[in-house]
Amino acid sequence: MIRKLFFLAATFAVLGFAAFWFLTIPATVRASELGPHTPNLANGKTMFLAGNCQGCHAIPKQPDTARLGGGLGLVSKFGTFYAPNISSDSKDGVGGWTEAQFVTAMKKGVSPDGEHLYPVFPYTSFQRMTTDDLRDLLAYLKTLPAVSGQVRDADVRFPMNIRRLMGGWKLLYLDGKEFKPDATQSAQWNRGAYLVNGPEHCAECHSTRNAFGAIEHGKRFAGAPNAYGKLVGNLGFPNITQAALKKFPEHGIATMLSSGLTPDGDRLGGPMTDVIRSTSQLSEDDREAIAAYIKSLPAVGAER
Repeated sequence: MIRKLFFLAATFAVLGFAAFWFLTIPATVRASELGPHTPNLANGKTMFLAGNCQGCHAIPKQPDTARLGGGLGLVSKFGTFYAPNISSDSKDGVGGWTEAQFVTAMKKGVSPDGEHLYPVFPYTSFQRMTTDDLRDLLAYLKTLPAVSGQVRDADVRFPMNIRRLMGGWKLLYLDGKEFKPDATQSAQWNRGAYLVNGPEHCAECHSTRNAFGAIEHGKRFAGAPNAYGKLVGNLGFPNITQAALKKFPEHGIATMLSSGLTPDGDRLGGPMTDVIRSTSQLSEDDREAIAAYIKSLPAVGAER
């Protein structure tokens, strides 16, 4: 009897492992799925600025933010992750990547060599972007200076250092859905919603996370205390719903995205310094669209 129970347990274990292995196979986007496209470098630059790509991927402590050699350490409760080289270098950056490989990384969280990427790279937001915007972004990245050199591997504790587990994480938290416009809202609101939830990936920092590092249901945009440890000191990321911004007028939020000055006379600091450096270069229309969407977010959390 014991032998039979052992055999059944071993069989279920093997079947369970096989099922997990099959379900967590890294997904890819095939080149045949993309279709023809003429890159729009101006739009690619807009996506680059909206995503504040240089904020994480520029080489730390050097003035040229176009040198995207990576290396910035992002500290989390799971360990420290290092932003990779996304310069146009064909060996160490994305210069040799195909459009399909880039879209796969941004939407599926899978590297060109078929490894699951950690969700500290916010593909949970980038999946909302249109494929054409991503193709334009890659084309723009390839116009920037090539920087040689790869960054160090992530310092991640067991069991999170087993990348295959990220496939299981994706089954729970990556839905694969692009942004869909809301027909009941204005074109401006929809543009703002797209930017905020897609390339801007605002919720990735401004939301609390559960034990598995995913955004907590019902707390999107409600702020995150000290989300990345040493990266932002003790400041954390503030609530950006109407619980905190109720007194901020829409035009004041748009101006804040240009100047870094809040409507109540304060100045944004910490990681937002880099963000404002990027959003200040967006068109006025895009800043106003972002402000319109942010202003529409219902209050989540305690009002202040």
